[in-house]
Amino acid sequence: MDQIQVGRVILEITQIAGDNGLRLPTELTMLSKMLLNLDLVGQTLDPKFNPNASIRRNAEKILHQRVRKSLSPTNLFGDLLETKDLLVRMPGRLNRILDTIAHNEFKLKVDTIDEAVIIEGLQKIANRITMGLILAALIIGAALLMRVETSFRIFGYPGFAILCFLGMGGGGLFLIIRILMQDRSSKK
Repeated sequence: MDQIQVGRVILEITQIAGDNGLRLPTELTMLSKMLLNLDLVGQTLDPKFNPNASIRRNAEKILHQRVRKSLSPTNLFGDLLETKDLLVRMPGRLNRILDTIAHNEFKLKVDTIDEAVIIEGLQKIANRITMGLILAALIIGAALLMRVETSFRIFGYPGFAILCFLGMGGGGLFLIIRILMQDRSSKK
């Protein structure tokens, strides 16, 4: 555990995540490469240097320096001014919020997908598929009727079968025209 190379471990984690279809932020890959290079530089300069022990020794001192810096008079004064500004404006903001709620004017805007449009689109698709299947079944039925011998003939073919073919051709043409007209009107 003392000789663990953090950069190599993070790089392996990003590779495993990528192999399993997880996309990690590119910053994590950059961090692992930087740590890997830092580990190599540290081993080259001093093979006996233990970065983990150094971090443990110096972490408290670095933390105290950062806290002292964040609590400097300049930073505290800026935070105090922001707090004062918040407190000065708070009563007016609360009054506006309460007035809006009291007059029933409170609105909550939520951006979602439009379910009605999706349902309408799915119904169009289902209707078109159903009409297409019915037309196909009737065409196949009319084709099977071509083998039935009858005295009623059109152009030398069984008349009922030809009438069915003409009806299905008209139905197919009607379906195509309806689809094209509805698609054009929905684009507008």
